[in-house]
Amino acid sequence: MPLSPDPLFKPFSLKNLKLANRIVMAPMTRSFSPGGVPGADVAAYYRRRAESEVGLIITEGTVIDHPASTNDPRVPHFHGEAALAGWARVASEVHAAGGKIMPQIWHVGTVRRMGDRPNPEAPPIGPSGLYKPGVKVVEPMSEAEIAAVIAAYARAAADAKRLGFDGVELHGAHGYLIDQFFWEGTNQRSDRYGGDLLARTHFAVEVIQACRRAVGADFPIVLRFSQWKQQDYGARLASTPELLAKFLAPLVDAGVDVFHCSTRRFWEPEFEGSALNLAGWTKKLTGKPVITVGSVSLDTDMFAAFRGEGAAVTSIDKLIEMIAREEVDLVAVGRALLVDPAWAAKVHAGRMQDLLPFTPEALRSLS
Repeated sequence: MPLSPDPLFKPFSLKNLKLANRIVMAPMTRSFSPGGVPGADVAAYYRRRAESEVGLIITEGTVIDHPASTNDPRVPHFHGEAALAGWARVASEVHAAGGKIMPQIWHVGTVRRMGDRPNPEAPPIGPSGLYKPGVKVVEPMSEAEIAAVIAAYARAAADAKRLGFDGVELHGAHGYLIDQFFWEGTNQRSDRYGGDLLARTHFAVEVIQACRRAVGADFPIVLRFSQWKQQDYGARLASTPELLAKFLAPLVDAGVDVFHCSTRRFWEPEFEGSALNLAGWTKKLTGKPVITVGSVSLDTDMFAAFRGEGAAVTSIDKLIEMIAREEVDLVAVGRALLVDPAWAAKVHAGRMQDLLPFTPEALRSLS
C-alpha cells in the first residue's frame, strides 16, 4: 500500500506567506505570451492548478526590464504596463481560487544569441562574455551594466509586491545570468564579481540585497539554484558539503528566505556517504526552508520530454518520507502538473491510480 499523503498536506508558514500544503507548481517556460504579455488563457492555466489544491504556484520565468534579458518573444515580461496588467490578472485569479503565487524573475545572459528576438539589436551579456568554458560570445559586462541589471531585478521585485504577489523567486540556476556569475566556467573576472566560489556569489548577493530593499523584510525571496548547467549537465558549483556551505552562507546573509534546489531527479543523493539530496543538504547547512524538485511521480527526467519521450507514473513514497522527516519543506511538481492540473487533489484523495502519465503533447498545450 502507498504511504499516506498527509505530510504533503500540512500547512506551511513563512513571514507573511501561509500555504495550505507543501505542494508547489514548478516554474516551467511555456512561451504562450505573445509580445511578452500573459493573457486570459495564462491566468486560467494557473487558476486551474490553484483550484486543484496546489499550495504555491511559481510562475514560468518572466524576464526583467533589460533588452538582453530574453531570447524568445513569447516568454512573458515582468515589466511594462501591458505585461504587468496581465500578471495582476493572473495573481487575482490564483488568489480567487485560494492559491498563492510568486513570479520567477529571470535574465538569460549569454544563453541569448545576437539577433534573437524580440530585441535583435541587443547583444547578450554575461560576467565574462562566455556561454560556456572556452566559448566567448561577447565582451565581459561592465560595472555600469551590472548595476543596471541589479536595478532591473529590484524593480521587478517591487512590482511583484505592488501587484499583490505572495513573494518572488530569483532564477539563479541552469546556466542563466545569475548562475553564470556563480559558475567558474563562465565567470573568469578578476574584479570583485569574480574569483573563488565565495567571491563569485557577489553579484547574486547584490541582486538579493537590492530586491530586499525594494520589498521590505516580510516579503519572501526565494532563490533557485542548481549544480548542473544546460551548458554542462555534469557541472558542479560545490563538490563537497563544505564548499556548499561556503557558497550558501553569503546568500543567506543577503536575505534569501527559501532555497529552491533544482535537481533532475529528487531522489538522488548529492554527496557520497549521505542519502540527503541537494535540498536536504541545503537545509542542513543553512537552517532555511527548502524546495526539492525533480521528476516527481514520473520515471524519467525532464530532458526525456525535450527528446519527445513520455514518462510513466511512479511512486511518491520516498518524497512523502522526506517531507515527514523534515529533510525538505516543500516539493515542486513540474511535468506531472502540466499534464494533469488535478494532480495535487488526486494525491490528497489517495487516488494515485488516477494520476496521468506524461506525454510530450502537454508541452504544446496551455490546458
